[in-house]
Amino acid sequence: MIKNFHQYYVYILSNKRNGTLYTGMTNNIERRILEHKQGIIKGFTKKYGLHMLVYFETHQSVNDAILREKRIKKWKREWKIEMIEKDNPFWLDLSNEWDL
Repeated sequence: MIKNFHQYYVYILSNKRNGTLYTGMTNNIERRILEHKQGIIKGFTKKYGLHMLVYFETHQSVNDAILREKRIKKWKREWKIEMIEKDNPFWLDLSNEWDL
């Protein structure tokens, strides 16, 4: 029997290095980031111009992704910055090489 393969993403957006941060979760990261970049989604990310994908991670379980998103949202800002800079020290937009 073939199991369905699902992938979920927890991501962090910013507007600049050490700028405003937003943590989100999605099952289609390319679509979701494009929506943020185009300003389709009203609210916090549009208001503060959060278009740079500075961090993301993948999860097999939607429940794991939701739990991780909630935990990261409760973290201190310094912890989030440390996590971003561990893998992305120059705060590059990780979606720049995608065909969006």
